[in-house]
Amino acid sequence: MSWDWQVFCKSTLGDEASASCFGQGGDITYLDWLLSAWGWTLSVSALALVVALATGILIGILRTLPSAPWRWFGNAWTELFRNIPLLVQIFMWYHVLPQLIPSLQQLPSLVLVVFALGFFTSARVSEQVKAGILALPRGQRMAGLAMGLSLAQTYRHVLLPMALRIVVPPLTSESMNIIKNSAVAFAVSVAELTMFAMQAQEETSRGVEIYLAVTGLYFVSALVVNRVASLIERAVRVPGLVTAGAK
Repeated sequence: MSWDWQVFCKSTLGDEASASCFGQGGDITYLDWLLSAWGWTLSVSALALVVALATGILIGILRTLPSAPWRWFGNAWTELFRNIPLLVQIFMWYHVLPQLIPSLQQLPSLVLVVFALGFFTSARVSEQVKAGILALPRGQRMAGLAMGLSLAQTYRHVLLPMALRIVVPPLTSESMNIIKNSAVAFAVSVAELTMFAMQAQEETSRGVEIYLAVTGLYFVSALVVNRVASLIERAVRVPGLVTAGAK
């Protein structure tokens, strides 16, 4: 089997190759397309991670409050979003919710995918935040309240700073999972890496080269996230505390 890596230097409009592998003017090569798709993948992943962390931390807190209705809401949110397949949730956001909420029809598919992926991941983040809070000695909450802090202040100044430092390792895995899960965005026509791979393979019949390149970019993206998160973990690690995944 002969490999033809020059396929990335070819124009998407024909078989002619570009000398620099980057198109000029209106000419676009498969390398241009690949890098653009990588950018869309990173954009979807980064935005979804922001949604997941913001929502997941809030839901995790609600699941540890003394108030039963808030705990019920947090548990219901978690069970709903983690027990429905991600692809089904994306189709719900893309095909069903815009029919029920017409204003959503004005949103681009990228935004809908970000919310679907972010809320799906928030259920997993909430489990980790809840576990981090419950892992702390009960005396810390009681001490905060005894010092005159409100419940909100106790969470903000006493519980969350410790709990979030404990759960950095599992949050690293979720950050990497978001990059991999973003591949389902192709189902609603977001021009990310998986969609590029499918379409470029059909046009060029060079599936080995195309899928190896896409796989490499997924690997590099996840590896960078892992290394950055490891640096953050070392920087915020609680002295004397051994956590799962600590190096």
